[in-house]
Amino acid sequence: MTSLPLSLLLKAGPQESQSLEVREEACRKDDFPSVEEDCVRDHLSNADIHKSMGPDGMHPRVLRELADVIAEPLSIVFERSCRTQEMPEDWRKANVTPIFKKGKKEDPRNCRLVSLTSIPGKMLEQLILEDISKRVEEKKVIRSSQYGFTKEKSCLTSLTAFYDGMTSWVDEGRKWMLSTWTSVRLFTLSPINILLGKFRKCGLDEWSVRWIVNWLNGRTQRVAISGAV
Repeated sequence: MTSLPLSLLLKAGPQESQSLEVREEACRKDDFPSVEEDCVRDHLSNADIHKSMGPDGMHPRVLRELADVIAEPLSIVFERSCRTQEMPEDWRKANVTPIFKKGKKEDPRNCRLVSLTSIPGKMLEQLILEDISKRVEEKKVIRSSQYGFTKEKSCLTSLTAFYDGMTSWVDEGRKWMLSTWTSVRLFTLSPINILLGKFRKCGLDEWSVRWIVNWLNGRTQRVAISGAV
């Protein structure tokens, strides 16, 4: 079992570093999600062949057509990655490609940046997300009022619920005031130790918290234009 990244320990305070070392022993073998071969095969078979490949050069069409052949070895790689919390270097890389939207092509502001990452890496992310979502749902961490990034909920369902609530208050003659705010830069500006504390407070197990940290640690990106990087 690998230890937490040194960079994280350097950013954390003395008390946080000591608590991290204590929690190092808190991860039990039962915390690791099992990666079933059939589950990996299903993800490979449902891969979108129209997606672009990442820096590792593995195209989703090839992965989809060879699903029955590579499902077993890929599930072993996924299982190994989960248990050691180590990821292949190519899975940590991203090719950032500018996509022209409209207006003058020579103006960089008229391009939308798209980050292309490894397809197998994204599959592992999805498997981990499904496991974490299941655990969070079992612990009833997510409230019914949460609509963002929630399964079977969207901006439309949120707007519908808001409209129903406001119209019922108006019908009852009640007064109300609307206040809105955005947290679009939350994960960009929040210190990592505060985010870790929030994750644990929400009921995420120690393995999930550590996996998220290790997965984010060491990520790199490069600009790719017309196939050249």
